[in-house]
Amino acid sequence: MSKLYLQDIIDDIPFENLPAKWQGFDFVRFSKDKTLFDFQQEALKNALKALWLYFKEKNADKKALFNHYKLNGLEENFDYNLNRERKAVKYLLEYPEDYPVIDNKISFAHFINRMSFWMATGSGKTLIIVKLIELLGKLITEKELPVGDILFLAHRDDLLDQFKNHVEEFNSFNFDTKINLKSLRDYESVKRENALPFAKNEIIVFYYRSDLISDEQKEKIVNFRNYDNGGKWYILLDEAHKGDKEDSKRQILYSILSRNRFLFNFSATFTDPRDFATCVFNFNLSKFVEEGYGKHIYVSSANIDAFRNQTDFSKVEKQKIVLKTLLLLTYIHKHFEEIREIDSSLYHRPLLLTLVNSVDVENSDLEMFFRELERVAKHEIREDLFQAAKQEIIQEFNDNPKFVFEDLEFVLDTNLISRLNYKDVLKCVFNAETPGNIEVLKIPGNKNELIFRLMTSEKPFALIKIGDISGWLKEKLEGYEINESFENESYFRRINRDDSDINILMGSRSFYEGWDSNRPNIILFINIGVGSDAKKFVLQSIGRGVRIEPMKNKRKRLQNLFNVKEVNEQLFKKVKSLILPLESLFIFGTNAENLKEIIKTLKEEKQDKNLGKAFIINPEAQKYLLLVPVYRSSERILAEEKEPQKFSISCDDFDLAKRFFEFLGDKISLVKYNCEVRVLMKARESFAQPERYYVFDERVSLLEPELILRRIFDYFGVKSKEFEKFEKLEKGKFIVHFEKIKFSGEDIEKITKEIEKVKRFPEKEKYLQQLKAEFERDKDIDKYTEKVQDLERRYVKESVFEYKARKIKIKYLANHYYLPVIISETEKIDYINHIINVESERNFIEQLERYLVKPNNVFSQFDWWMFSKIDQTLDEIYIPYYNPSQNRIAKFKPDFIFWAQKGNRYLILFVDPKGTEYTDGYRKIDGYSRIFETEQDGRKVSKDFPYNGFIINIKLLLWAKHGLASVPDNYKKYWFDNFDDFADKISDHIDKFIICVRQSAK
Repeated sequence: MSKLYLQDIIDDIPFENLPAKWQGFDFVRFSKDKTLFDFQQEALKNALKALWLYFKEKNADKKALFNHYKLNGLEENFDYNLNRERKAVKYLLEYPEDYPVIDNKISFAHFINRMSFWMATGSGKTLIIVKLIELLGKLITEKELPVGDILFLAHRDDLLDQFKNHVEEFNSFNFDTKINLKSLRDYESVKRENALPFAKNEIIVFYYRSDLISDEQKEKIVNFRNYDNGGKWYILLDEAHKGDKEDSKRQILYSILSRNRFLFNFSATFTDPRDFATCVFNFNLSKFVEEGYGKHIYVSSANIDAFRNQTDFSKVEKQKIVLKTLLLLTYIHKHFEEIREIDSSLYHRPLLLTLVNSVDVENSDLEMFFRELERVAKHEIREDLFQAAKQEIIQEFNDNPKFVFEDLEFVLDTNLISRLNYKDVLKCVFNAETPGNIEVLKIPGNKNELIFRLMTSEKPFALIKIGDISGWLKEKLEGYEINESFENESYFRRINRDDSDINILMGSRSFYEGWDSNRPNIILFINIGVGSDAKKFVLQSIGRGVRIEPMKNKRKRLQNLFNVKEVNEQLFKKVKSLILPLESLFIFGTNAENLKEIIKTLKEEKQDKNLGKAFIINPEAQKYLLLVPVYRSSERILAEEKEPQKFSISCDDFDLAKRFFEFLGDKISLVKYNCEVRVLMKARESFAQPERYYVFDERVSLLEPELILRRIFDYFGVKSKEFEKFEKLEKGKFIVHFEKIKFSGEDIEKITKEIEKVKRFPEKEKYLQQLKAEFERDKDIDKYTEKVQDLERRYVKESVFEYKARKIKIKYLANHYYLPVIISETEKIDYINHIINVESERNFIEQLERYLVKPNNVFSQFDWWMFSKIDQTLDEIYIPYYNPSQNRIAKFKPDFIFWAQKGNRYLILFVDPKGTEYTDGYRKIDGYSRIFETEQDGRKVSKDFPYNGFIINIKLLLWAKHGLASVPDNYKKYWFDNFDDFADKISDHIDKFIICVRQSAK
């Protein structure tokens, strides 16, 4: 499996850095009843960052983007080899200018205009696809993306229907944007009728079955050549890889059709390494579960351990596996009943989902399970087998309690499972009080469903959903009492309803597609195979069962909902100890090889391991009050500032915009640009006082008055940010990057061990004193020496870890907010993220360490001080400033924050060692100064902010890489070019502190 290069690349691009037109979208609302989850919004933002990178930053130059991949570590060879793949790639030879052949190969560079979304089944891919279409349409209309047609492809009719339903739902709510769906077969007539790319507020989207795109024209099959618009398609694929022999050919055809625009591929089960390399957003099954959107996953492997040398289990073992699933279902049902007594609206009725490979053949998998089920229903099971099944459940969770993706264990209530008896199984599984024969119900006109109930019960308990029930009725159920249901409604369609009595759902591979349910708590796979198709089937069917909805329309685990205050605390406390079984999905299998494949497949989903739990908040930091400034949106627009930020424009563009504004007049301008009256008045004022509102830059002229005037109105409409309050730094708030550090290597235990050694360094002194005391008692120098050497190995201040020939240092920095700190020796390091790897940051830390060794250093003059790295993507500590290239208030995130206290004076110091001396750096300083400084005697000084008896000052220092000579005099106090200068600028503040402290003492 290839590394996810594209996601790593765009992770380094802050979304705030995109131009304003790429950001002003509603990422949250989908329809009246649907909003997007945080991860779905993140997927859209990632897509926009990747599109901006390709179309704007790289000017749609494929080779430039491909080289960017290589600079970010892409080493795999994904070129198409004509010797090996001629059958699939022969169509590329029809386009020699787009796909030149060199050494009998076509470079992957020519296919780089693509992105994939690796998303778990049930993660709402279709919502993201529809919202992405909205964004594409708007960016094309705004001329931010080149004109092109949009095509949605999926390989099943039910997926197309699902897409149409979502579009209809989207259209019913979004009045300003309508998506107009057209069949691809109507392409020519639609294009004739619509000469313009899109009518106002309308986005035309073509759709078709992906498996019907081919190289020939038939009744339903279409020849791709007939729809080639010069390769100017934006194509969105939803699970468009069937895995058949034609699949590789079709993938090539999709690339050809989108060769001059872009290809988007959505799937839960990629197999092509090219899709992993170009993955822009990973929210696969592993991530889905880890983030709390799905049930915890447990795979029963006890039988694999017991029958390691067998590929199949014995008849008795198979009976026991079936019994174990029924007992576990009963156990979960008991918890469900207790929860419902507390609150009748919580959670779902637990369901056992049995998926089989064979249905109609003699001794089919489905028949095998049904016969075992029947034996239990009629009480034809041995008591010793029943008791053995219970003991095996207890033993398994005792020996192997861990869930697949998380550092979490399933705690089994052994008393409850031990007390379960046959009557409990009858009641919770078979909806009956006494055993009995199974009778069959069939629904008139329904050829896909069979319903089962015991003759001793009024309620059904099980449902078979297969392609055709006629074979079963004739061959498998001969002699059974078969009745017609009084109701014509499908039991399968209403299985998610709270009044559904079905506890067991049985089916083959076909039925799971397009099916959504939060009810499965157990999945039993029977002989589903071990090939690539089986792998895809496992992931998708588990994806169907992993969904969760503890409260209506709340699709996250209850703990997560409680954490964001969507669950009443009193209610949460009552049910907390009962919810784990309902929030878990247990996987069983009757074939050892199959189970091994399931475990292997699930492990492959987890690309990287979270190291976050290995780090701690420094105990020293927890002793002190660490404050962070928080901001709010101002009602004041930028132009109303005392010293407004100036808009950059050329003289020619200014004259054009001024004349165009005068031509339009106030009323038309208000309607055309949809702006506030005060914005219009400020724009009018700006044309009369250009020196106050504009800075003239002759490097670029747009010479498009309508566009220039729109940008001027956008500028004057920007609302600034203002200081609101200080908030206390706490775990999980403001600085969180260390909790999200991921490691993608194989030596997770080794790196964790090294982190542990450094993290525990402060304990070394305590143990050393104990050893000294021991030595004073027994005077055993050899024993003392041996134990000291052991201490030296187990508790270290710094450790070096190497992987893939790239080293990182794991350091104990006594005054850092969290411990330990990881620093990379090189900037390009692909096996660990969210660490210090930028050269300027690394140099700053090294110089700081050398400086702190000096006696009477500036930090020693404070009562206490702490500092922390700030991550550019995850942390929310920043200084707002106006960025004219984006025409918005952007977030300046310095690399480090320091806190220091002297008496009642408190200093927050932002340090940015990678600061650039040029215009961008000065704008950031202006943003800082506007909020945190005031004018005194003609010079700017730090404002005093009172807070709980403290007087707080905020200071900013940036590193001048090329020295201070080129820095304007009025900015020099914010820059330093060596560490003595850095210390001097803090000392100036210390002197002020000491004077203030002495004055307050008097």
